Amino acid sequence: MKKFKIRKVLDGLTAVSSSSSATAQPGTPRENDVVPETLQSEHFQLCKTVRHGFPYQPSSMAFDPVQKILAVGTQTGALRLFGRAGVECYCQHESGAAVIQLQFLINEGALVSALADDSIHLWNLRQKIPAILHSLKFNRERITYCHLPFQSKWLYIGTERGNIHIVNVESFTLSGYVIMWNKAIELSTKTHPGPVVHISDNPMDEGKLLIGFECGVVVLWDLKCKKADYRYNYDEAIHSVAWHHEGKQFVCSHSDGTLTTWNVRAPAKPAQIITPHGKQPKDGKKPEPCKPILKVEYKTTRAGDPFMVLSGGLSYDTVGRRACLTVMHGKSTAVLEMDYPIVDFLTLCETPYPNDFQEPYAVVVLLERDLVLIDLGQIGYPIFENPYPLTIHESPVTCCEYFADCPAELVPALYSIGSRQKRQGYSKKEWPISGGNWGQGTQSYPEIIITGHADGSIKFWDASALMLQVLYKLKTAKVFERARGKEEKANTDIVEEDPFAIQTLSWCPESRMLCVAGVSAHVIVYRFSKQEVTTEVVQLLEVRMQCEFGEVDSPDPGGEHTPTLPTPGASSSPQETEPPTHPSIGSNSSDGPRDNIPCLQVRSSPLKQSPGYQVELVIQLVWVSGEPPQPITSLAINSSYGLVVFGNSNGLAVVDYLQKTLLLNMGTSELYSPSDPYQRQPHSPRKARQPSGAPCDSNDGSNTSEDRCKSPTSDAKDNSFSRSRSSSVTSIDRESREAISSFYFCESFPRKTDSLVSPCVLVGTTQGSVMMVALSLPPSGDQRLQQPVGISSCGTLARLKGGILTMALLDATGALLPPSYESWYDPNASDEEKEKSRRRRPASPPSSQEGQDSHFAVLCSEKQAKVVALPSQTRIYKHNITETSFVLRADVVQMAGTNCIACFCANGHIMTLSLPSLRPLLDMNYLPLTDMRIARTFCFSNHGQALYLTSPTEIQRITYSQETCDNLQEMLSELFTPVETPEAPNRGFFKGLFGGGAQSLDREDLFGETAAGKASRSLAQHIPGPGNMEGMKGAASGVVGDLARARVALDERGQKLGELEERTAAMMASAESFSKHAHDMMLKYKDKKWYQL
Repeated sequence: MKKFKIRKVLDGLTAVSSSSSATAQPGTPRENDVVPETLQSEHFQLCKTVRHGFPYQPSSMAFDPVQKILAVGTQTGALRLFGRAGVECYCQHESGAAVIQLQFLINEGALVSALADDSIHLWNLRQKIPAILHSLKFNRERITYCHLPFQSKWLYIGTERGNIHIVNVESFTLSGYVIMWNKAIELSTKTHPGPVVHISDNPMDEGKLLIGFECGVVVLWDLKCKKADYRYNYDEAIHSVAWHHEGKQFVCSHSDGTLTTWNVRAPAKPAQIITPHGKQPKDGKKPEPCKPILKVEYKTTRAGDPFMVLSGGLSYDTVGRRACLTVMHGKSTAVLEMDYPIVDFLTLCETPYPNDFQEPYAVVVLLERDLVLIDLGQIGYPIFENPYPLTIHESPVTCCEYFADCPAELVPALYSIGSRQKRQGYSKKEWPISGGNWGQGTQSYPEIIITGHADGSIKFWDASALMLQVLYKLKTAKVFERARGKEEKANTDIVEEDPFAIQTLSWCPESRMLCVAGVSAHVIVYRFSKQEVTTEVVQLLEVRMQCEFGEVDSPDPGGEHTPTLPTPGASSSPQETEPPTHPSIGSNSSDGPRDNIPCLQVRSSPLKQSPGYQVELVIQLVWVSGEPPQPITSLAINSSYGLVVFGNSNGLAVVDYLQKTLLLNMGTSELYSPSDPYQRQPHSPRKARQPSGAPCDSNDGSNTSEDRCKSPTSDAKDNSFSRSRSSSVTSIDRESREAISSFYFCESFPRKTDSLVSPCVLVGTTQGSVMMVALSLPPSGDQRLQQPVGISSCGTLARLKGGILTMALLDATGALLPPSYESWYDPNASDEEKEKSRRRRPASPPSSQEGQDSHFAVLCSEKQAKVVALPSQTRIYKHNITETSFVLRADVVQMAGTNCIACFCANGHIMTLSLPSLRPLLDMNYLPLTDMRIARTFCFSNHGQALYLTSPTEIQRITYSQETCDNLQEMLSELFTPVETPEAPNRGFFKGLFGGGAQSLDREDLFGETAAGKASRSLAQHIPGPGNMEGMKGAASGVVGDLARARVALDERGQKLGELEERTAAMMASAESFSKHAHDMMLKYKDKKWYQL
């Protein structure tokens, strides 16, 4: 596991730093006088924890049939290992070259990987974080195929030149024994046979090696006699070879879609030629050629017909057909369609011995974007239910949020409703990849990850204890009508693809209220219910957010307000799903600009809503005078106030989702002026009631919504921007607008003169301004549903460099004051049950004494962080986070019982700042921004947790907590567990008496240095791995560990003799004598198993 060298920051020195000013204004309390802080640099360290999801761009696969562990290699050099549900591991080859083949040392806790850069590596899996023990880099030949026989320490390596080299996997040294291509093929052959595409030993005779060359030549090589016994020639190129377990027959798959079966002792012609997917002509001619059969496996059963499993081989007329896996069993042939192209497959068998009946029970199929396990033991070949979180990328992830330390009842609640969504028809058997053991997690708090996707779906994941499991999936697109064809597709779409994609979301874990914003400028509010309900009419609110330029429609000169127009703020009644009919509204004719039309059409038919998240309200922004609505850039929901607030480059809007009314629709520049009263009243066309409880806005009822949305200075601007401006000007114009970038609900002091706290919302913009908006809420109960909510803008609180990313509020002791919330209650339950579970909004904190500040507003932008005291609005701390880069994500998080700001910069640095004094505590160069996906999905959470999408299919979790780094070894799962190797198959009395059983081979005599000599030093370079002594001790207890055990013993003896450093260095330097000594030991114990030593 990669750790990073941390730059610890000395506490107390930041005041003299050029980038930080603690006491910027006269009269500000000194740093130590404000709030005592407990967080120190020692609390922080950065390291990766676990990686979840499907391995991106997989390239190879291997399975250990005794340990029950699956390994997957990728095109980027990553290695992913899977055991039982929750047992996962990720490691990375430093070179980043593609993994072309993997081979387990079965039941030894070790794995050999072959890479496209012609290197092979030995991984030790006996430690929780696997490490490379040895590497061997070939210099002159390219590796094409590897084969490691069961319980052998000699690895065969085939190359592009057609040669075969042999490597000792204990010492990772080359043997002098080489099978040269020109010796293997017939001397009369004039052409090169091509690369080696297959190597395997005869299951019944280890001394006979089957070598497949690409051109179609197969050679049975006698290892002892160093000559070819038989040569099998076929006209078509070979892709793979598979043995019958008795060693008398083998099958080859070819590039023309044929399978040839050969008897070992009859090399003249194949015993059988079949084309599984070829059409058989009636006149007895050869069938039409098919696509290549890329791989074939031949597995026998004791009680019935053998299984032949193959990929590819479809006929060429099946254009557009999906990739298929073919299972041939007896006379039946099953063609199983896959969702994605097949990368590799393996047949899982009961025995690891190749010379016994194989008894296949499943096929694991590695696809380009999925992993499928097929049950061979049930009729119809059903698939197993996959326990791994491999569906993160089912639809591309567009946003991500991470919630550590959630309410304890949330995970069971989401799981109970999500379990009803599971597919049926899975195999009844247990998942067969069942190796490893879970870690001893010390984290006891629940964690939830929410992912938003391009198809409009939202997934909730249980991320507790370094595991990941999908809990519940919500499909937001169900709310809208779907266009049935291209001709029906609305021309009001602002995005051609994925119109339902999730842009951002806001979730209140305590109340379970969820609010999502989509790319089609729509916002949906959801409530959580355990009961099914049918919604006859989806509640809809349409909002007309205009830009602040001269092209907005001016109000009627006389200030007349037509009665049939929607009242200011809301352009549609919630009871209506169609826009109100009016000459100037809903215009989408070919001769005029689109106006007052939403991008998506809300469904008009009744909506059946299953238990889980159910639609409360849909809010849609509409086209304005030919201009499409701007994307929503920020969003927040508050269950205690019953409000949703969202903003874009045109301004912000506040919606009361309890009354289904629009409270405020204001341009960004209007927020700056606190002189205007801005006391707004909710209006809804559904009731003609006289609002009470809040001062009336003098503009309401006389001006249209267009006028309210105008910038105060828009009249003075150049009116030459007509509606027919070019799109390029519009886009430049849009970029320069000040957009709303962040919200934070709180109960504080909106104005300097306030002595009592009141509900308010902090509003941050892309230009670095932070404004306060005060809220006046009616009493709870029936009055809350009938009386309007008052809103007033209180002007600018602070100005920072760069766009505002996050805001928070601390009390006088430095403790975080989270937004108030209402506890969850089931909206479909009876009124009595609602009253029992429903809790009123928390009481306001004590008021501020005259002349004293009792709150701190924490503000963080792309460049700076500031802490402002309230109600005096005095800046007491400021820190310039970065000068040359910019912050992509910042969050105020809980850490070690207190709070801090965590930041991720575009230059790859992860930083933390103390609160409230903004002392730098951590600054580490972790991950340069190479992909916008990382910027879009990076998020911090409490207790030092963070995550991001490291690839389109994988979530990488990291920690910035020293405590978690220290406990990581305990928390990680174990891959290797001690398991007895099954007994070898019984040869039987007559086979033992007369021969005919499996023939063993003393490979040491053939491939050892005394018999074969030394290999050429220029052929390959040995590189010792970074695996530590712990790893070597772990590897030393198997067959692979003779030499490692000798090294460990020598090292320990050296330590006992007084830690003689010079002697140890001399021993390591004299590699020649050391190697000879180790070799002598191996000769001494060559005929003994490790447990006899």
